[in-house]
Amino acid sequence: MKKEKIVMSITIGISAFILVMIMFMQFKVVRQTDITSIQNMTESELRSELISWREKYEELQLKHQDTLIKLEEYKEEYKSDEETERLLEEELNGLKVMLGETAVQGQGIIITINEAKIEDDRINYEDLLYIINELKSAGAEAISINEQRIINRTDIVDINIDSSNAYIKVNGKRVLAPYTIKAIGNQTYLESALLGSGGYVDELKKWGFEIEIQRSDKVQISAYTNELSTKYIN
Repeated sequence: MKKEKIVMSITIGISAFILVMIMFMQFKVVRQTDITSIQNMTESELRSELISWREKYEELQLKHQDTLIKLEEYKEEYKSDEETERLLEEELNGLKVMLGETAVQGQGIIITINEAKIEDDRINYEDLLYIINELKSAGAEAISINEQRIINRTDIVDINIDSSNAYIKVNGKRVLAPYTIKAIGNQTYLESALLGSGGYVDELKKWGFEIEIQRSDKVQISAYTNELSTKYIN
């Protein structure tokens, strides 16, 4: 877009220069009128010549006005291009945030889930999904689990090799306890969705899991690092 701005500026400058030069040359012709020939003219010839020069003068005025109008049009077009570029950049940045391609920061909450004191149970993918869905319902604008950004294409799955070797994958990456879930949004809404009657965090606490919820005005959530590609969309 910077290259297009430079080209637009050069075009405006050249156009303005050409129009001003035409006006200058025409005014110069008027000033260079042969005074001697005018003195030798009859009254009727002078009247005719005066009318002719008046018409030329009016024509120059019209061209001058036309030049000013064109210059204003060029200026407006240039401003319009700048405004269009600004709006497109804002829309693109907003789209990148929605897709998770941009690291973001804002007010929200940080949830830490520890299962160290639980011998016969562990957090599984369903537990994380419940929490993620409750945060989304509460208006979370960005979420991550152990620095893995959650987007609409995120997969959260259990990997059970055997009873002693099980873990969770998020975005195809292995994540282990303690689980740190970050969410950006209205702190009160996010916290209320997890606590109180029916809140899933309260249920996990009853089962013995250690869970801490911390409010922060500077929750930092990393960008989605996997490649976003489509296979069947044309």
